[in-house]
Amino acid sequence: MGNVLWNPWHGCHKCSPGCLNCYVFYLDEKRDRDTNVITRNKTNFNLPLKKNRSGEFKIPSGSEAATCFTSDFFIAEADGWRNEAWQIIRQRPDVDFLICTKRIERFNDCLPDDWGEGYDNVIIAVTCENQQKADERIPILTEIKAKRKYIFNSPILEDIDLSAYLQSGEIDLVSVGGESYANARVCDFEWIKHIKRECDKYGVKFDFHQTGSNFVMNGKHYKIKHHDEYSQAKKGMKYLNLHKEEMI
Repeated sequence: MGNVLWNPWHGCHKCSPGCLNCYVFYLDEKRDRDTNVITRNKTNFNLPLKKNRSGEFKIPSGSEAATCFTSDFFIAEADGWRNEAWQIIRQRPDVDFLICTKRIERFNDCLPDDWGEGYDNVIIAVTCENQQKADERIPILTEIKAKRKYIFNSPILEDIDLSAYLQSGEIDLVSVGGESYANARVCDFEWIKHIKRECDKYGVKFDFHQTGSNFVMNGKHYKIKHHDEYSQAKKGMKYLNLHKEEMI
């Protein structure tokens, strides 16, 4: 889900059931910061172009940059900054930029003039926490022009059927994760297994990136510390791969 972070702007508005316990709002509250105020990053707006004292890019060649993960790349308040961000992305063809959005309906209105069929180094993803949001957002995703398209079921809130979208051949990867921090809602491993089966059936890459803080497996509840969510998910991926035949 990106090995480096680039947040050219910060802040967002809750617009979906998955936003209820948003980690950005949770962390901003601890810092006495109003997440609903969208601000341009004063120091690191141009982070992909910054170099260290040795003259090397701070974001190394070959990185995948999770872009705008404390906001939304297509949020309306950033309309005045986005073209400059596209220019930065264009100047780093050696870095992949992962853009994940809940506002995919704004996509075609927010593109640079030279987008064409998409930039080779840009991945467009939608987040779909339940079936309703999957059915709203993924049909738009499958129709847009982009070289790579991902689905993020995160935070997953219920069992989701993606089969109609995975068989389209438009989706390159599905990544699933649970909800973190205070009041986290349940992430059930059965939901993860179901999506993994669908991905295997249609030859789509799958990743289980995060268990969430409130995890259920085989009917048992587990309270997982945030710093353990990713390592536990890796164990879950091992389990899924080892028992692949059993889940068919």
